[in-house]
Amino acid sequence: MRSFTEAVKNRRSVYALGKNIPVLETEIMAAIERMTKEVPSAFNMQSSRVIVAMKDHHENIWHITENALKKIVPEDKFEATKQKIDGFAAGYGTILFFEESDTVYEMQKKYPTYADNFPIWAAQSNGMLQFAIWTELENMGLGVNIQHYNMLIEEDLKKIFNLSGTWDLVAQMVFGEKLADPEPIEKMSVGDRVQVFREI
Repeated sequence: MRSFTEAVKNRRSVYALGKNIPVLETEIMAAIERMTKEVPSAFNMQSSRVIVAMKDHHENIWHITENALKKIVPEDKFEATKQKIDGFAAGYGTILFFEESDTVYEMQKKYPTYADNFPIWAAQSNGMLQFAIWTELENMGLGVNIQHYNMLIEEDLKKIFNLSGTWDLVAQMVFGEKLADPEPIEKMSVGDRVQVFREI
């Protein structure tokens, strides 16, 4: 098992995915449940919601996405789009991240002084949850990438998973067998991003 820092460093978007994963489904679910429980939220709001779709449900998400894109992408450009969507479907599963809007609204009513901040804090917590789960899955040897087809597919997903209308789709995280390592990326100098102040 890698150290936390190594896991964070190796957490990258992987698009070449397959279905022969190196871990058990039960291990994946345990990691997702553990992170969902432990990742913090402002005022202990716990507004994030997660659905894990595997096998037929996973592939159906990307079938729905393809059909939605077919309506808006020009026909002469659709083949490239289809190849991209097929790449997601080739993975093992998809994690759907939601925010439960009633939970946020109730916190706004309970703490009106901070009302404007609760949607921001909810988004921050959801982002932390995505990062934590992504890092855990990478540490287990899986390839992962994250997508945001939210408005195109949200209503269809709510229907097929019988979800409340108060669940707002935030992101779709695809995972599976890692078939290729990502290309290197350039990082800014950390000195351009971090400043330290000591004494006045």
